[in-house]
Amino acid sequence: MQEYGTLFYWILFLVIFCETGLVVTPFLPGDSMIFLVGSLAANELNHLNIWILGASLVTAAVGGNILNYEIGRYLGPRVLKVDRWFLKKKYLDRAQRFYELHGGKAIMLSRFMPILRTFAPFVAGVGRMNRRRFHLFNFFSGAGWVLLFLLLGFSFGQLKIVEHNIKLVTIGIIIISFAPIVIAYYRQKAKNKS
Repeated sequence: MQEYGTLFYWILFLVIFCETGLVVTPFLPGDSMIFLVGSLAANELNHLNIWILGASLVTAAVGGNILNYEIGRYLGPRVLKVDRWFLKKKYLDRAQRFYELHGGKAIMLSRFMPILRTFAPFVAGVGRMNRRRFHLFNFFSGAGWVLLFLLLGFSFGQLKIVEHNIKLVTIGIIIISFAPIVIAYYRQKAKNKS
């Protein structure tokens, strides 16, 4: 932070934008990084402005999803012109039906799940989710996701126990973020066995 100055905000912006905007970067940190910079902003010595962080990270999250949606909308029909063993026209039809019925919920809930938050807007674009509806859910979910983790980090960052154990807290956030995916996987596996 001290070495890069205001460029630090742009680096954070770029990480969130790429995580949400490019299908090939689901591995980038989201929840944990936002929480971490929120907790660092709580310490005045770090010279991080919570307002600038909030505005730039919300813009990155919302803008990234828009890019991802538009890529899916553009590429989906072109890629699915010819059936392949892993991509078939029937999958596109299913995605379209799903996003007509559950698109808003999928966009909202996927924000809080690593990896899924990267693929949901792409699939919404492939599935031709209504553009206006997508933008509405995208804005509220992006702002909610960023502000929740940023303000939680800011609040907890003022506690000495969190300040002294920031690595453990960050690892805890990562584990909690992946828990719904692991639980859903094992539930589906158990359901398939029965």
